[in-house]
Amino acid sequence: MAGNSWPYFDPEYENLSIRINPPRVSVDNITCKDCTLVKVDSVNRPGILLEVVQILTDLDLIITKAYISSDGGWFMDVFHVTDQQGNQITDSKTIDYIEKALGPKGYTKDGLKPSSGKRVGVQSLGEHTAIELVGRDRPGLLSEISAVLANLHFNVVAAEVWTHNRRIACVLYVNDDTTCRAVDNPTRLSAMEEQLKNILRGCEDDEKAASTSFSIGSTHVDRRLHQMLFADRDYEDGSLPTETDYHPSFKPKIMVDRCEEKGYSVVSVKCKDRAKLMFDIVCTLTDMQYVVFHASISSDGPYASQEYYIRHMDGCTLDTEGERERVVKCLEAAIRRRISELLLYYSTGYYTVDSTMNVVQGLSLELCAKDRVGLLSEVTRVLRENGLSVTRAGVTTVGELAVIVFYVSDASGNPVDTKTIETLRKEIGQTMMLNVKKVPVSSAKAPEASGWPKTSFFFGSLLERFLA
Repeated sequence: MAGNSWPYFDPEYENLSIRINPPRVSVDNITCKDCTLVKVDSVNRPGILLEVVQILTDLDLIITKAYISSDGGWFMDVFHVTDQQGNQITDSKTIDYIEKALGPKGYTKDGLKPSSGKRVGVQSLGEHTAIELVGRDRPGLLSEISAVLANLHFNVVAAEVWTHNRRIACVLYVNDDTTCRAVDNPTRLSAMEEQLKNILRGCEDDEKAASTSFSIGSTHVDRRLHQMLFADRDYEDGSLPTETDYHPSFKPKIMVDRCEEKGYSVVSVKCKDRAKLMFDIVCTLTDMQYVVFHASISSDGPYASQEYYIRHMDGCTLDTEGERERVVKCLEAAIRRRISELLLYYSTGYYTVDSTMNVVQGLSLELCAKDRVGLLSEVTRVLRENGLSVTRAGVTTVGELAVIVFYVSDASGNPVDTKTIETLRKEIGQTMMLNVKKVPVSSAKAPEASGWPKTSFFFGSLLERFLA
């Protein structure tokens, strides 16, 4: 295998290099009229590209173009970014945050400080316990998980779930329903783990075991969910749909070639453009132990074209067909895990569920109520009893209020009938504010000219509407 080894970085030398040559960050709104240029020049080190992209992504910025060069000892990147509405970044607080987070003040001995991205809802809510669940997906699973937590006196502060290839990965943030603090009692955690494992175990013929784990503190949710499904091998052939199962607009084209002259492997990705696409790809390559030395990212109308020049951490290129096939499958899985966010409306969602690749017409149920233990369990129980399937959902808490958004269809994936809607209004609308909206098929289809939806759903706007 051809290779050039990644240079060893002595931690103390790296810190000295950063002090001598501190990162330089500029936010430029003059060069381009339709976007903001974020330029980052820094001492190079493993993982820095993912950290930078993660910070921009956590701010819900759209990366329309990017040019990456990190060969040797220096890291030089230019990102063309816009807000969710496609405008330049003009908010002074956002600009100041970018400059501080990516500049010298954003560095610690372990690299860039973690951003304040999705961890516990839309704001810090104190200590919490993060529960990670992996298993086989099935109808009603969310309702069963919520019921177990409520019965054990755990309050769900925020949650996020991805499903892919009939597998489910879930990160739930909970605290004690009385003290509102993290739960570290071994007996309580053991009881919770055992009950959740029983629920996740599912069918006896499931070849992959369900797993649960706990942690106290903060986790970057999106990367963790990618890692969980990657470790669960959701990309394997056993459950991957065939090409005919894809809508043509959703099929990514991924190729791995050789750059003989420079000794790189070149990964080319062409697919429908969407927010967080670059993050998902860079995150997957990083977790597969590949280093990005150069990259070019661009959007041409509704489509994205991304090219990465990579080597393995040991300096080797992808020389075998098996290695190349594995990279293609893993990147395709990483892109598809988030596809439901584009099938309905794109959202920063704090709880995302997707079981199929089909474009689903359905309803969005927007709920706002005073937060209480068992609220999520109560709502999901009502949905299950009325034969509804959750295709995507968002859960967060703001102060004493809980804001929940569900996208639902019937059990067969068809639109919900009027009678069921009225039943929901009677059962749920009596105890909380409920807004029912139709999600038309046209919003789910990939338009030919305008591209993917660029607007993001914010819980804050929903809350303002309810409070008004």
